[in-house]
Amino acid sequence: MKSLKSVLLSLVITTGLHAQINNTFLTHFEKSNGTETATYQEVIQFYETLAKSFPEIHIETVGQTDSGKPLHLITLNPDKDFNFSEIGEDKRILLINNGIHPGESDGIDATMMLFRDLAQGKIKMPKHTVLTTIPIYNIGGSLNRNSSSRTNQNGPKDYGFRGNARNYDLNRDFIKSDTKNSKAFAEIFHKVNPDVFIDNHVSNGADYQYTLTHLFTQHNKLGGDLGNYLHTQMMPELEQQLAAKNWDITPYVNVFNQVPEIGFSQFIDHPRYSTGYTTLFNTLGMMVETHMLKPYKQRVEGTYELMISMIDLIEKDYKTIKVLRDQANRTFANTKTYPLNWVVDTTKSSTLQFKGFEGSYTTSKITGLKRLQYDRNKPFTKSVTYQNYFKSTTSINIPKAYIIPQGWYPIIALFELNQVKMKPLETDQTFLVEAYKIEDFETSETPYEGHYLHKNTKISSKTVSKTFRTGDIYIETNQPAIRYLLETLEPQAVDSFFNWNFFDSILQQKEHFSPYVWEDLALELLNNNPELKAEFEAKQQTDSDFSKNWYAQLDWLHKHSKYYETTHLQYPVYRLNH
Repeated sequence: MKSLKSVLLSLVITTGLHAQINNTFLTHFEKSNGTETATYQEVIQFYETLAKSFPEIHIETVGQTDSGKPLHLITLNPDKDFNFSEIGEDKRILLINNGIHPGESDGIDATMMLFRDLAQGKIKMPKHTVLTTIPIYNIGGSLNRNSSSRTNQNGPKDYGFRGNARNYDLNRDFIKSDTKNSKAFAEIFHKVNPDVFIDNHVSNGADYQYTLTHLFTQHNKLGGDLGNYLHTQMMPELEQQLAAKNWDITPYVNVFNQVPEIGFSQFIDHPRYSTGYTTLFNTLGMMVETHMLKPYKQRVEGTYELMISMIDLIEKDYKTIKVLRDQANRTFANTKTYPLNWVVDTTKSSTLQFKGFEGSYTTSKITGLKRLQYDRNKPFTKSVTYQNYFKSTTSINIPKAYIIPQGWYPIIALFELNQVKMKPLETDQTFLVEAYKIEDFETSETPYEGHYLHKNTKISSKTVSKTFRTGDIYIETNQPAIRYLLETLEPQAVDSFFNWNFFDSILQQKEHFSPYVWEDLALELLNNNPELKAEFEAKQQTDSDFSKNWYAQLDWLHKHSKYYETTHLQYPVYRLNH
């Protein structure tokens, strides 16, 4: 029988080991009593230690970022299987993205605790959910640490900066992929192929009682039964679960310098945004937007609880989610038309029981003009109109295939990154194709994320016989990347590659004329073409500006002659409809 002394010694040693183990897995957030967030180095070290201690957790690096450092992918799978191509049919995959804006660090700390608590058994390990996370997406911004750039935010003490190592806002870069970060994200996304995606943020904007708001991808745009499931089941059930835990949540409050009770619309997540991009591959996506003015500890704890509730929903609906995603993939492959460019449907709306604070407009002591002010001593619950139905303003017929000349290799490289199935032509071939001409567009006067973005693009089309060269790229639309193809290659789409300036070289005319030479050729052209001459003279008579501008008249004739270059404004992506 052991002596009392030896028993006590053993107890002291065991207690000390448990304390040491527990201390090893305390996050910087917890050590600071919820006032600070971990540095990039601390985050990666934390996950490396977790992976060494728990075989259910795996850490790997993927790609590179503009900071010179790779992205990390952390996976938690109770089956200890980290080959995503072999993960079982009864598993759904959740991808959590953190630190896209490193000043909005709530998700970084919450996800560290989530992975640890699952591994240690504090939270029940899910049976049908594999968790993956990018612990810090914007590494360059995370390394650019400060305590003042989040002007309105209540903690943490220090944090990262919104711009990445090249000062890009990464949550505008998913479709255009100007940064190494977004290219690495695409590699991770297609490797993981998540069923559900969460991007953790902190919101600016109005004041209200909620710590948590959600920004689910727009359900009409997601479309079909999958969009209906998101709207009528996943979103309300998440709200109910959180309310039962005393974590009320409301849709993202989409107002600027106005009181929310006037009503507001859902934020539309174009493909430039994370959830807009993931929608193109039929992933159920949402952003978490905690409220900037709530204490940091409270925001992190709310994010933690939301992610637990999402895991619970996935566990309950894992079969339904698989069926609906598979069905969505088949649906878009079998439909003839595709909707583009969404606007609020003003004929439909929802009503929120919104928990806010009374707001009023008082006189500013700085400007002497009106300013908005909230009174937290006057909370309210009011019925607020929420416009969360959208409709498409443009619909296109889905072609059988696109053909892209091989010279447009930047586009082809992005298709390869996004696992678009393509094949080069093995011989020179002639096809009857639909060709687009750019008729009109507007261009922003100020730079936006490294571009002067186009919008309101108008096209005309005609059917032509065109010969393509060996090596030009043939892309059938009947494939999983169909939505990605349509959103990037149809010039009218809000985030098309045309609108993001990938094709701007076609907008500049390369060959011109010397007026004194062209005068004689133009006269010959008119004399030999009575119909053109009649059209020209009619324009002279009806357009006074045209009739007073000698160069405009010569240019008009040049553009109606064989001498005008066919590549000017000719969109170099061709549609094969049959």
